[in-house]
Amino acid sequence: MNKIRKGDQVVVLTGRDKGKRGTVALRKDDSYLLIDGINMVKKHAKPNPMKGEAGGIIEKNMPIHQSNVAIFNAATGKADRVGIKLLADGKRTRVYKSSGEEIKVA
Repeated sequence: MNKIRKGDQVVVLTGRDKGKRGTVALRKDDSYLLIDGINMVKKHAKPNPMKGEAGGIIEKNMPIHQSNVAIFNAATGKADRVGIKLLADGKRTRVYKSSGEEIKVA
């Protein structure tokens, strides 16, 4: 079970975007995430007349490792760790480590 999922609010813990908050847009693979407005880089792109794309310098979102982000707890206003709790009916759910409160799915 992934502790950080698409649609979660996260806070960046390390790197040049430290302290910034964003929403997970996509899980690239098991360990990398794309977060809106985080880890933006400038890329030089060649024009592609077949697709109607102009060349130049474009801003692009790059993946960030999940160990460099933490889920945002709105109740405390801080970053928090995620734990897994087993419910009575056998289902697993994500909870905040600090409070034990269940993480609501957006």
